[in-house]
Amino acid sequence: MTEGTGCDIIFKETSARGKGNEKYMIYEIADLRIQIKNRCSFTTEFCKGYLAADQAQPPDLSAAASEQAFSEEKKSCPAYSDGYIENICIYRDLCLRLPRLERFLLHAAVLDYKGEGYAFLGRSGAGKSTHTGLWLKYLPKAKILNGDKPIVACTESGFYAYGTPWMGKEGRGEKGRASLKGLCFLEQAKENSLVRLSEGEVASRIFTQLLLPTDEENAAKTLELADALISAVPAYLLKCTISEEAVKLSFEALTGKSYEREI
Repeated sequence: MTEGTGCDIIFKETSARGKGNEKYMIYEIADLRIQIKNRCSFTTEFCKGYLAADQAQPPDLSAAASEQAFSEEKKSCPAYSDGYIENICIYRDLCLRLPRLERFLLHAAVLDYKGEGYAFLGRSGAGKSTHTGLWLKYLPKAKILNGDKPIVACTESGFYAYGTPWMGKEGRGEKGRASLKGLCFLEQAKENSLVRLSEGEVASRIFTQLLLPTDEENAAKTLELADALISAVPAYLLKCTISEEAVKLSFEALTGKSYEREI
């Protein structure tokens, strides 16, 4: 997982990750109170916009970077700072624990349009950043909720996507949530076309966009939540060019609104 925090922060050490430097702070993320244990100052600064005002009440969940996880990540990314690597490991640990609280990580870019969320998914290079950027260009009321790694929650009133401090390499997103109303899988093409996907077709595509826990209980719960999402939220395949026409196609299918009346 890679976050857009700037090269200076990614590669320069801001503090040593030594024992005795532990910080325990509670943050409000995805409507949960999450206690994060970190040693480097990177995560403290990174998550400061989500710091809970009340630090006395118990957390719903705790997350930290284990020594093993940190060591393995450091070996694969030796040029990155300790703080940046610790931050990556913390979010992974958090997301692996989320399913028991009816939440999971979805690799997608989520747009908020008038309080409703639309998730754009696809393989690396499919054009998520480009297409969502075109929404922002042509639809003034659209905004990025999370550019890459939203948390999705299953609630009694439906599915919600959340902005979190972790929002992808471009750092696009904001604090908040939106009712998740549509999924749109993207593929690059020379002509624009859009089709509604069956639940089976969605299943074959979406599972590569999940972070699947290794323990049986949370893995099973993640798949259960994904199945519920597939059943509850319509999904489409958009084969697209970099054009306003592609925006119109996805906008009208996802929102059910007339594009011309909204621009």
